[in-house]
Amino acid sequence: MIVLRDVNKIYGKGEGAVHALKDANLVIEDGKFTAILGKSGSGKSTLMNIIGALDSPTSGTIESNGVILNELDKNELAKYRNKTTGFVFQSFYLEPTFTVLENVAMPLTIAGMNKKERELKATKIIEELGLSEKINKKASELSGGQKQRVSIARALVHDPDIVLADEPTGNLDSQNGAEVMALLKKIVEKGKSVILVTHNMEDAKNADNIIEIKDGVATAKYMNGKYDNLFEHKTYIVEENNKKEIGESVENKVEEVK
Repeated sequence: MIVLRDVNKIYGKGEGAVHALKDANLVIEDGKFTAILGKSGSGKSTLMNIIGALDSPTSGTIESNGVILNELDKNELAKYRNKTTGFVFQSFYLEPTFTVLENVAMPLTIAGMNKKERELKATKIIEELGLSEKINKKASELSGGQKQRVSIARALVHDPDIVLADEPTGNLDSQNGAEVMALLKKIVEKGKSVILVTHNMEDAKNADNIIEIKDGVATAKYMNGKYDNLFEHKTYIVEENNKKEIGESVENKVEEVK
């Protein structure tokens, strides 16, 4: 379980400061499909980066299964990410001159696993995702849908607990997009947590839980009354009028970084 307490993210200082995430109090439940839904510029990618330990909050804490990520140094965070999280991105981020096998095995290569073992693990996940015929093809030779499946295989190869997918259907047609969403649902069925970042309500409807974010303010109806014991202030509760109680004003937070 991931718990965010009073998390803020502010970029820049003074009059140019941008308050990208405001007093977020959230619980990401284990073994669930969670969607972070919002328009471009809403703060959804900032939230994903903090949840995935790619970025740190300006204030507040983020806890993952009892570990306070804010307290980890760069090396410890890298180890946490390589062990715990897998990432899927809209633009795939595959090495075009590498084969499918080499791309999928990349996290294991970074982790220092020997070649024979990492190729066995990579081959297994490639077969599970129906890419056996493409295993020796270079990434540059694949279609968009195939590239995204390779990206998902790479995210899964080190058996992470959490898979974070940032607009994974954004560059795909409707058929390939539907196939990617089906793969993400299967990942959840195997007991892993999937966190989907999207602007598309149709994609978000596949999720067990939805976090809506607008102008940096995150709301989560599935949390109402469920996790009161985890927070000193019930800032996460969504009322019927869809407003959110904020513990501290945006102005005060911006002043803190001036």
